[in-house]
Amino acid sequence: MAKIKLVTDSACDIPRDKEAALGIRILSFPITVNGKGYMEREDFQEEEFYDLLKNSEEIPTTAQITSFRFEEVFEEYYGEGYTDLIYVSINSKGSSTFNNSQIARDAFYEKHPDAKGKFNIYLIDSRTYTAAYGYPVMEAAVKASKGASAKELVAYIEDWLSSAKVYFAPYTLRFVKKSGRVSAAAAFVGELVGLRPLITFEDGDSVVLEKVRGDNKIVPALVNRAAKKMIPQTPYLILAAALPDRCAELVKEAEKKFGYKPVGVFQIGAAIAINAGPELVGIVVKEKREEA
Repeated sequence: MAKIKLVTDSACDIPRDKEAALGIRILSFPITVNGKGYMEREDFQEEEFYDLLKNSEEIPTTAQITSFRFEEVFEEYYGEGYTDLIYVSINSKGSSTFNNSQIARDAFYEKHPDAKGKFNIYLIDSRTYTAAYGYPVMEAAVKASKGASAKELVAYIEDWLSSAKVYFAPYTLRFVKKSGRVSAAAAFVGELVGLRPLITFEDGDSVVLEKVRGDNKIVPALVNRAAKKMIPQTPYLILAAALPDRCAELVKEAEKKFGYKPVGVFQIGAAIAINAGPELVGIVVKEKREEA
């Protein structure tokens, strides 16, 4: 009988209660703030980190999850008799973590050649961030509990990721400027004249779709963007951070536009907030695929 383990990393922003209830293993990213080391999801709550981030003398940094850590995880679940492990990774263009998981898989099978065919390790590069890959992992865990096979779960996750789209907008450009999500010059001018970028990801790369003038235009612009190519009646997600009023506004406008509620509001964690800032809102939708 198959015994399947779903694994992801802490940039997935899966709520802690869902992590526990669904039995998902989430590997934490190391975070450095003012020279002090932390582990995401383990050493602070999201709201605590937002305050830490806003008051930090320097922009905190994240480190990749090492191949040694992945080897430990593979050894752990192989030893516990699992037949399949599915790891869904943060965007490989933003972190070497996915590459490290590949190195670890090769090392594991070199050490345990007898495990091939008995313990299958599936590695999926999400090519995206936050709940855009956290949500399908959650859904896959539900499907696994109902008897879905590992190959069926992999197919579901890959299908979701092939059409999932993240749209977000920061209300301050300090963090996107530092992380390179927009150029330093554009960020500087934007702060002066009140421009805010609407950002998405195309094949793993960040793209500024447009700039809106004034904070009050961010939510309508996000909803309109999301609605353009969204597949009708498919699940959508809201991304929240340190602006609860703006998040509530986005939920309200999205419900009005789409005619139904989001499947969840996901609080972004440290790994995402460091690069995008704690003052943002976002939305994740499934879009129609472009025909070749």
